[in-house]
Amino acid sequence: MTDEKGYAIIRTGGKQYRVAAGDVIDVELSNFTHDAPVEFNEVLFMSNGSEGRVGCPIVSGCIVKGELVGEVKGPKVYAFRYKRRKNYHRKVGHRQNYARIKITGIEG
Repeated sequence: MTDEKGYAIIRTGGKQYRVAAGDVIDVELSNFTHDAPVEFNEVLFMSNGSEGRVGCPIVSGCIVKGELVGEVKGPKVYAFRYKRRKNYHRKVGHRQNYARIKITGIEG
């Protein structure tokens, strides 16, 4: 199934994403390489525009393919701790690393 109206819901990195061909998503950084294509096997739902297939929990025989565009960092998140009247405060920042992936097609 390679259709412009079709979409799929995949699970990766503990999160779920609704993807279609041509979409660009940011997922948790994993062992992706620029040489090999990226494949997502955990497809929870697949639709071709007129009918849908629901997995129990995974749709068998369906694969979402993509390619690694690059590695990006997410927005900075601040954690601030303090204790009142004790002159104690700490500010810590964190930026999560993500892999940017372009979805090339949905097969199955």
